[in-house]
Amino acid sequence: MVAHRVVMAISPGMPIFEAAVPSMIFGVDRSHVVTPWYDFSIVGVGDGPMPLLPGFHFEQTAPDSDLRRADTLVIPACLNVHDAPPPALVDIVRSAHRRGTRILSICSGAFVLAAAGVLDHRRATTHWLHADELARRYPAVEVDPRVLYVEDGTIITSAGTVAGIDACLHLVRLDHGSAVAAEVARRIVTPPHRDGGQAQYFRPALPAAGDGWLAPLLDWATRNLHRPLTTADLAARGNVSVRTLERRFAQVLGLSPLQWLLRQRVRRAQQLLETTDRPIAWIAARCGFGTAAGIRAHFARIVGVSPAAYRRAFKGERAQAASPSRSPEAS
Repeated sequence: MVAHRVVMAISPGMPIFEAAVPSMIFGVDRSHVVTPWYDFSIVGVGDGPMPLLPGFHFEQTAPDSDLRRADTLVIPACLNVHDAPPPALVDIVRSAHRRGTRILSICSGAFVLAAAGVLDHRRATTHWLHADELARRYPAVEVDPRVLYVEDGTIITSAGTVAGIDACLHLVRLDHGSAVAAEVARRIVTPPHRDGGQAQYFRPALPAAGDGWLAPLLDWATRNLHRPLTTADLAARGNVSVRTLERRFAQVLGLSPLQWLLRQRVRRAQQLLETTDRPIAWIAARCGFGTAAGIRAHFARIVGVSPAAYRRAFKGERAQAASPSRSPEAS
């Protein structure tokens, strides 16, 4: 049986972590777990050792000809998402796609794939910080900022940084099965599968609105999230019609009033879950969700995990000591 050939293409200035992840997953000999393991090599765009940030150098381990024999091509990241990626790297991706090679991007590496046109009319993800920029520059790409990784045919894109581990383990799972992927995960001390998506790691910030009546309205609404606010309530507070309010929200914020309210309620709930030990029902009331069931439903849909799971992840401890008759989830 011939080993699956994984080739990572790197260019100067890429961040070290995103390049190190596939090197650790595919490049370490794990034939004691399954045989054959991957045949992993690194090809650089340019001559000599590749300088990677901050202050590292990666040695190329294979000639350019390895690219043509790759079963999987890995693109770790971009130096700067606001600059055009190196044309040679874009050509590598485009040629690999024409040959039917499976392609994995990590973090901002999705910008290289998008520049090559291989993400057109596909669902993809990237680091949540860059998702809006990816969608703006490449409108043919269906950007999903909520997930840790996306598999669309032979193209796999991952979210930021550590999500590259999730995506690489997903490939191991596809190639060798769940048991092998779980064993690799145990050896690198990480879960074989993480709950939720990257939505749990970002909070929608209060948008800046250069509008005479809208900015004060947004400020008032954020101070009154505990109230059961409606679109009509906001329109009345702004002294405008509901239609005018909805049109202005769409123009300035890109959201409906109720969508914006829901994001602010979730944002407030995240802050309270991180900084207090208050019961879930109390937080639900403070954020305008009404009941514990209400916050669980909306929070899980937007963030991808339950409020209790989010609190455990971001407080670094159990949400709240449970009494014999009540669990943290029920509080």
